[in-house]
Parts: sequence; C-alpha cells; structure tokens
Amino acid sequence: MHPSPLVQDPQEHLPSLLSTDAQELSYQLQQHQAKIFPPQSRKTLRAFSPAEAASFIGIGEGYLRQVAADGHGPEPLANGRRLYTALDMDRIRQVLDERNGGPKYVPHRRAGEKLQVVSVMNFKGGSGKTTTSAHLAQFLALKGYRVLAIDLDPQASLSALFGHQPELDVGEGETLYGAIRYDAPRPIAEIVRATYTPNLHLIPGNLELMEFEHETPKAMMSGRAESMFFARIGEALTEIESFYDVVVVDCPPQLGFLTMSALCAATSTLITVHPQMLDVMSMSQFLTMTSELMSVVEKAGGRTSYDWMRYLVTRFEPNDGPQSQMTGFMRAIFGNRMLNSAMVKSTAVADAGVTKQTLYEVDRSQFTRGTYDRAIESLGQVNGEVEALIRSTWGRRS
Repeated sequence: MHPSPLVQDPQEHLPSLLSTDAQELSYQLQQHQAKIFPPQSRKTLRAFSPAEAASFIGIGEGYLRQVAADGHGPEPLANGRRLYTALDMDRIRQVLDERNGGPKYVPHRRAGEKLQVVSVMNFKGGSGKTTTSAHLAQFLALKGYRVLAIDLDPQASLSALFGHQPELDVGEGETLYGAIRYDAPRPIAEIVRATYTPNLHLIPGNLELMEFEHETPKAMMSGRAESMFFARIGEALTEIESFYDVVVVDCPPQLGFLTMSALCAATSTLITVHPQMLDVMSMSQFLTMTSELMSVVEKAGGRTSYDWMRYLVTRFEPNDGPQSQMTGFMRAIFGNRMLNSAMVKSTAVADAGVTKQTLYEVDRSQFTRGTYDRAIESLGQVNGEVEALIRSTWGRRS
C-alpha cells in the first residue's frame, strides 16, 4: 500500500485576508469611536487652572488674579475659583498688550519675522514622533501663536488626535496631497480645517497621501511637473503663510518623496529618537540615507540649510540604566544639537491617547497627581525649548 498523501491546507490569499481584516477593523474602530464620541458630539478643549493659564500667558499667577479682578477674566465659579479657556487667555494677552503699549504678550510674527516650519521626523515607528508633533502644535497654540499642523503620515494618527478620523472625515483631495498633486491641485486654503483648539488649524492626512509617492516618479519621467517634487509643499505654504506663525509637520516614518518635500519646505527640523540600541542603530542608517538624498536634492536646487536642527530623546525612562547610558552616548556625539530636555515615558500620555486626547486636554484628576505632574512638566520643558529656538530665530531676546 502506498502511504496516503498528506492533506495540505489551502493556501491563504494574503490580499483577500488583509482586505477583509481591514474592513472589519475599520468597522469596529468606528463603533468604538461612536461610543467615545457620539456622532453629534465634537471634541472640546478643557478650561485651565489659574496656574496653568498664567504659565501659558507668561505672567505670574498673582498678576493674573489682578487682571481677572479688573473684569478681564472669566466669571468665578460657585466656589470662587476661576477657570480659563484658551479664548480667555487670548483676550487677556490683548488686554496686557494694550496696557503695555506694544506687542509683548500676543506672540504673533512681526515685520521681518519669517514663518517657522518645523518638520518632525524619524525613520522608525514608535519614536514618539506624532505625540511630539501633537503636543508641540497644541502647546504653541495655547501660548498664543497661530499654528498650522500638517499630517503627512498616511496612517493619520495626528489627525485622529485632533478629532478628524481619516476613514470618516477626510475625503478625496482633502489632505495636503490635494494641494501638491500634479494634476489640478487645489488651493491649500480650501484644505485647511479649524480644530477645537483656538489658534490651531489642521491639514489632515489619510492613505491618499501615498499617491504622491506613486505619482512623483511618473511626473518626473513625463516632464509634466511644473515644479520639482521637493518644492511643492513650500510653494503651497506661500499661499497661506501670512495667516500663521508656526507650521508643525508630522512626517511619514520613511524617506520618500513626501518626507523630502517636507524637509525642503522646513526652516527647522526635530528628529525624535528612542534611546535604545536598536533604535539608535536604525537612526544611524536613517541619517546616512537622509544625508545622501538631500545632497541629490541640493544639486537640483532644494533647500538644505536650516535655522536649527535638534534631536529629541523620547519615551525616556530616567531610572533605566541602559537608556541613560545611551542618552549620554548621544549627547557626547551630538552635543548642543540635542535638546537639553527629554520627553519622559509616561502612562499619562499613553492613557490619554486611548481616548485620542493629548495631555493638555485630559483633566489632572484622571491620574495620580505625581504621574500627571511629571508628564506635563516634561512636556513643558521640551516644548519650551522649541519655542525658545523659534523666538531666537526671530531675534527676540525672550
């Protein structure tokens, strides 16, 4: 007797499996989203304590109480305390500047100060790139700057954090691709959206952004591109630059045409890095590739000089010996090209992200006090350093 042949399982058709899983996952995510934020609801920004408001405005808490008592703050609550919205803080800045007789507290760009475009990038996922972008953009908006956040990552996590679901809320031509595509680009002003944070606008992302990666080689070969790929984001931004002080770009986690275009549009660059050996080794390769690609772009006329470039250590655990050693290792190599502050790893940031919120949105009472305070202090130090770099570029002393 011949042995019976082994019965083989039918092969699994990967495209079909992925498509089915994607549809089911998308549906379940939409159901989850509906539970967290019902369709008729909109994300809102919480009000801030006097200490928080004073810090964002740039004055002492005692002075803020005096300004509020003079009738320029919110009405006190039943318990006598005042809570300040972002709009309250904007109004108080204007009042203070009127008293001051000149622009000091409203931090908008002045004559001769150029738009700051900060590209946040890393080649490897999990480096805290999107978390950094979201908190930086929101921090600057709460400080009174006019901020545009651009989500260039097709995964669109930044958009989701700011209340715009890529599968539900972002249609064809409604990402930055709509403004930089080679055929019939849209005016970028039509794509910009308001957010629930005053002073902060958004250009959302979704999978449509991948079209730029596919179409650019075709446009280059056919010669139908009116401008080189690396100039298209910068050219689009010139249409709306007068409305903003700072643009924060969350780049894709790979070195493609989108990332190179974002780098050429940028005036400064922030590179996030997780201080572990594999991540740092990966970053070494990333820096080599970026350097080589930018040399090619430079020969074609692209911008390759910046007001500043900094490395930011993210998801840092101070009590982790190897992480501290790796951070010291990088500081010895990069010197002052590293931000002095690191973004500490915190359950507060992770837990806030579960409900698609930033740390500036969640209430402190949802966490143990020490956990929240450490995370918000770390954020303030990192974002404060970036703000200082921006102001220094403008030639402001403080």
